[in-house]
Amino acid sequence: MELTDRFYEALDFAARAHRGQERKSHGVPYVAHLLAVASLVMEHGNTEDEAIAALLHDAIEDRGGDGMRQEVRERFGPTVVDIVDGCTDTDITPKPPWRPRKEAFLAGLRTASASVMLVCAADKLHNARCLLADVRTSGDAVWKRFGGRKEGSLWYYRTAADILAERLPCELTVELCSVVEAVEAEARA
Repeated sequence: MELTDRFYEALDFAARAHRGQERKSHGVPYVAHLLAVASLVMEHGNTEDEAIAALLHDAIEDRGGDGMRQEVRERFGPTVVDIVDGCTDTDITPKPPWRPRKEAFLAGLRTASASVMLVCAADKLHNARCLLADVRTSGDAVWKRFGGRKEGSLWYYRTAADILAERLPCELTVELCSVVEAVEAEARA
């Protein structure tokens, strides 16, 4: 995959859009997550649009809804915005109730494009890796940070991993399933 100036523009745009935002644990700047997801997508994908969408996968949901969608479309094109939309579980603020929102997202994942599944798999893998590390160091206290708490979060990660593994069988989804299994084992220990 060859990266052009569009990718570097997207990197700058994503970093600025998420400036000041932190991950749920440890005060890690949010851009670290975006870089990790983009890295996974570049290792397993084959288009610059997928890599750009990986950088922007949370922009609509977390940083401006429809206004952000229009800006992403204008700057990076319809393919990128379609992938980002497929990774977005809501663009409404405040967010609708957690369980119905996640059920709707998972239903959409069952018919999503290969590019959407790739970016979602990379996102879920990075999130699951971080969750596993947090569960190992902090135990059940971790689940208080999540809208679905322990049982809902375990259901969500397992269901997403199963859908992605079935629809996008590859090394990335094999690892996702493995990490989710480790999270489940730690959570039940």
